[in-house]
Amino acid sequence: MNHNLPTYWRAGSWLLALLLFSPVIALVLEALAPASELFDHLWDTVLTTYIVNSVLLILGVGGLGAVLAIPAAWVMANARIPARDQLQWLLVLPLAMPSYVIAYIYTDLLEFAGPVQRFLRALTGWTSAADYSFPEIRSLGGAIIVLALVLYPYLYLLARTAFLEQSKSQTLASRLLGCSPLHSFFRVTLPMARPAIITGLALMGMEALGDFATVSYFSVPTLTTAVYDTWLGYGSLNAAAKISAMMLLVVMLLISMEKYSRRKQQLYQKNTGQEQRELIELSGWSKWLAIGWCWLLVTLGFLLPSLVLVEYLIAYFDDSWSSALFEYGINSLMVSGSAAAVACFIALFLGVYQRLQRTSLSRIPARLASTGYALPGNVLAIGVLIPMTLSDNLLNELLIHWHQSPVGLMFSGSAITLVFAYVVRFSAVAVGSVESSLGRVSPSLDMASRTLGCNPEEMVKRVHLPLIRKGMLAGLLLVFIEGMKELPATLLLRPFNFETLATRVFQYVSDEQLEYAAPAALVLVLVGLVPLIMLNRSLERQEQQ
Repeated sequence: MNHNLPTYWRAGSWLLALLLFSPVIALVLEALAPASELFDHLWDTVLTTYIVNSVLLILGVGGLGAVLAIPAAWVMANARIPARDQLQWLLVLPLAMPSYVIAYIYTDLLEFAGPVQRFLRALTGWTSAADYSFPEIRSLGGAIIVLALVLYPYLYLLARTAFLEQSKSQTLASRLLGCSPLHSFFRVTLPMARPAIITGLALMGMEALGDFATVSYFSVPTLTTAVYDTWLGYGSLNAAAKISAMMLLVVMLLISMEKYSRRKQQLYQKNTGQEQRELIELSGWSKWLAIGWCWLLVTLGFLLPSLVLVEYLIAYFDDSWSSALFEYGINSLMVSGSAAAVACFIALFLGVYQRLQRTSLSRIPARLASTGYALPGNVLAIGVLIPMTLSDNLLNELLIHWHQSPVGLMFSGSAITLVFAYVVRFSAVAVGSVESSLGRVSPSLDMASRTLGCNPEEMVKRVHLPLIRKGMLAGLLLVFIEGMKELPATLLLRPFNFETLATRVFQYVSDEQLEYAAPAALVLVLVGLVPLIMLNRSLERQEQQ
């Protein structure tokens, strides 16, 4: 049923969508402008190194992530091992740990003066670095390992779901045709899960490409660090936009790869739920290998870094706890909370428009508003900075024309730009949550409310809002948490002398003093655990169904 929405609602939906899409437009237009001398110089000297390192980082994180995640996903979906119920959600916890925190902790553990190499020297009698060779953690390989430890849960979750959905009949058929369990896995189980695996790899690739803190700490030059250096170091918006456009092309390639992998997904046979799923009883070395592998991932990705942070908190509490920590926390709460409220309002506005308008074009505003989620934080920051700077210039010119005093950098020099960037970046989370909740509301309720004389505004207020309040609350919470942890965009767009918990922790990491940022780091970890707990409960309900 197509409801007659007010004109302001239809026009407002398109205006909001175009506003959130404007950073992408601005970035593309700036990238198409004639190249600056700095960009030409970078192209002739170091840009090839940035590109090669970025490609190797994506491939390395994806490859190592697959090695880490796929065996664990299969074990959790098909085998019965001790503490299986606990391991299913423990394996997701590394997502809550900031990658740059893990980078610092493992550097501290593995460097020459760290406990690992000290133990080796005490055990073997070596006295100096010339006596032995030890892998350098501050390298591209080290960055790949750290990011893979943090990002593998993306692939683990999708692969585990794919394994759970597979019908046992195909696996049994392959066994009847003479395949061993190993051959059956590689020739049947793994190919059927390929779309989910490629989706997970694409997500890991996008996150690895957009990572700034880890590669910066390890001094690995990538396209992400190039954007940061060309803007803050050289002040060249043109060069930063062109490099950002390169990253945007890589992201589009990864998204296209993911969609291409799903083009025939409907042909795969799924578990209809009528089959009784029987878990495999592992025994002997296979049982202990599965247990050891899963607990190793949990320990390296979450437990060990968390214990180190707690140790830092206890040992350096008097030096790390200060009133400034509350200031950074308030800044984080203010910006993230504002962004979450605005994003949820936009999501409701666009969701209702899509539901009640029901035309071929009604889905476009929500899709445009969700585009920013695919952009790396620093790429988005450059895209946001361009329209904000133009708005400042236009406002000041108008004030001068009206014989008023200019207000300076009212937008780009304040937290308004940071809130706008968070809204553009994370509106997709709120839009998805609201759309999902609205999709569960029966259309008959809309028709009944109209029959009783409700106009669209009253219908939203009296019917939709009470029914979708849990979904909106979930979207609000998720956007807030993502904003609390966002680092690259915050580093580029924050006002002068404006620190958040994330930027403060990164500053201490850069200064080799993470122990003084342990309280802020633990707050970020605890905040990051909330969506993972929500996700785990959702997956448990789905599995029980």
